[in-house]
Amino acid sequence: MTCYRLSNQTDVQSLLKGLDVTKEGIVQLVPKTSLNLIYIKDLRTPAANILKQDALSIGADVAVPKDTITCKDTYVDALLIANDKQLKQLCLKEKAQPFGLKALAQKLSTMHVTCKDDYSVMGVLNANDDSFFKGSRFSSKDALKRIEAMIEEGASIIDVGGVSSRPGSVSVSEEEELQRIGPIVDVIWAEKLYEKVKFSLDSYSPLCLEYALQRGFSIVNDITALSNDAVAKVASYYNATVILMHMQGSPDCMQKAPHYNDVMAEVDVFFDERIAKAKAFGIEKIILDVGIGFGKSLEHNLMLLKHHAHFLHFGYPLLVGASRKSMIDKIYKSSIEERLPGTLTLHVKAYEHGASILRVHDVKEHIQALSVAKAMHKIF
Repeated sequence: MTCYRLSNQTDVQSLLKGLDVTKEGIVQLVPKTSLNLIYIKDLRTPAANILKQDALSIGADVAVPKDTITCKDTYVDALLIANDKQLKQLCLKEKAQPFGLKALAQKLSTMHVTCKDDYSVMGVLNANDDSFFKGSRFSSKDALKRIEAMIEEGASIIDVGGVSSRPGSVSVSEEEELQRIGPIVDVIWAEKLYEKVKFSLDSYSPLCLEYALQRGFSIVNDITALSNDAVAKVASYYNATVILMHMQGSPDCMQKAPHYNDVMAEVDVFFDERIAKAKAFGIEKIILDVGIGFGKSLEHNLMLLKHHAHFLHFGYPLLVGASRKSMIDKIYKSSIEERLPGTLTLHVKAYEHGASILRVHDVKEHIQALSVAKAMHKIF
């Protein structure tokens, strides 16, 4: 007899099928294999005591400060430790409890959403001279060749931009932006490239977005997350998919000492608000982007990536764009041209933690890395 420990990322369902477990048994067993660690902030102490007892009664647990039992403090933070089955049972219990636990149960009921194995690679093509990575800059005459190359390499989305959003960058007028992206949009339209892949415009200009959406583009990549109602109206009119990205501040000042009391909680609240706004304008097709490098320190970026699966609870695809960004340089000194290995590491981890869309400068390398990661996931 022998035994060995399996990875926490094991495809348990495939493993159980291989063991010839009944379908009914698989349904019962799979939810027991996924451990959830859920951090709960500002929980009323009576609620914390009830939650802990209810959790213990079903085999789960709640870690609380040592003086919680005496209700010394009005509010405490807590760590819930439960598998998917226990989490479901606990939600049912808390729906009947006071002190805000009913509302907590509602939130917890969305926390067991799992990651999907599928992924899409979004290739970056910039029509401006000040984008931080020169390898993504292309004139209108060279754009067609680059787009065709990215399609051949495996990109399923191509994101075209005419204005840099790098830290310290300055915006330009809508008219100048349109002069930059217009010829590329025209080429895509004329060659019917939108029939091969989806096209996204990285813009918050209603003028430019309408021009692109009239000519085969179907995705609005808005780094301001619909701050401008006019953008929301255009996106809604053309039934476009909208990428809602979190950014603290604006590109010209966003990296000047960014601060959060709790970056995970604040980004979560932001998404909640902007999703509501999108829906108010009739926008249903939504992608969420935590905005790596947009008003975040290295610690903020790493926190968002490590716990990225949390944002799956909204029920929308997650996008990550960490390609060649300066956070890599802060970990391991490197020039922009040398950051591909760090980029691949960040993006594979993002994929493992829930991201299904990766915005990249290097399409072929990402297709290879993600294909290997996906193959690893399929092995029990």
